[in-house]
Amino acid sequence: MSTPTAPAKKTNRLGFDILPYRGGKTTLCAGCGHNAVTERLVEACWDLGVEPWRVAKISGIGCSSKTPAYFLGQSHGFNSVHGRAPAVATGALLANHELRCVLVSGDGDTASIGLGQYMHTLRRNPAMLYLIENNGVYGLTKGQFSATSDLGAKSKGGAVNAFTPIDCCLAAIEYGATFVARSFSGDKKQLSALLRAALSHDGLAVVDVISPCVAFNDHEGSTKSYSYMKDHEEPLHDIDFIPFFNDIEVEFEEGVTREVSLHDGSRILLHKLEHDYDPSSRLNAVTRLHQASDGDEVLTGLLYLDRSRPSFTRTLNMVDRPLATLPESVTRPRREALERINEEYR
Repeated sequence: MSTPTAPAKKTNRLGFDILPYRGGKTTLCAGCGHNAVTERLVEACWDLGVEPWRVAKISGIGCSSKTPAYFLGQSHGFNSVHGRAPAVATGALLANHELRCVLVSGDGDTASIGLGQYMHTLRRNPAMLYLIENNGVYGLTKGQFSATSDLGAKSKGGAVNAFTPIDCCLAAIEYGATFVARSFSGDKKQLSALLRAALSHDGLAVVDVISPCVAFNDHEGSTKSYSYMKDHEEPLHDIDFIPFFNDIEVEFEEGVTREVSLHDGSRILLHKLEHDYDPSSRLNAVTRLHQASDGDEVLTGLLYLDRSRPSFTRTLNMVDRPLATLPESVTRPRREALERINEEYR
């Protein structure tokens, strides 16, 4: 009797199967939207045939900033200070513009402590994917409101948010990003397409992903995330239990508004941009975002695209060879040159 042969593994254009594109096992809560984003990013890099060892993964602090550990295990990685990932990523690109840079951040890491760095990164338009995993809460510090929390949203403790949210996509369009998109972590088809396009863009590609938190937005009145926590009735310690949830998945056509039921019973309205929507108009993109906000909808899709503006390294007219590979004889001025400079200031 002949032994059946195992089916051949599916490979990409580089001849790799999916394994080199994965990372470590996630330690995030089961059902966390960030895990779904990781899966789509792994698939996008595999589909495009990205060389894992030519990728720099940069993050700050927060649940989102743990994500780089879960994809592209053979790539370069740096976990930076809270809110300072954009400066580190920009520095990495200046040293070696041949690297493909993926910056993973959260709504707090970007729109709160990191807002200043975010705004200046938008102005410079460096060639990187800036991925925002947006759940509207500070997950690592027990679920306080973040700067993207919607006006009127309720916290786990019952407090009502009295402040208007920062829209990361509006800021990106206004201040210089040349690829701006928003998606929902459960929309596999749309998010995968947007990530593939963003990874291929020569400029700053901002992708804001509404990514549900299962631990701290599990109450009635939540607007971005969902789930619940069950406290022990007679605990020996102060222990919370986060139950297992399956990822929420949705798929619907362009131009359609879809109501999605979340694990806690709350609902979110997603509106996918029309097939014939023109993303080249900045004014049109800003107007549509305001209209969606007024209708309590989350507008998803490719919001804005500008192929004409050069990336940061092109604007600086840098040499073709990465600075990190140049010899000291080229990068270090000679003593005579330094003396001439000093003489000018005497």
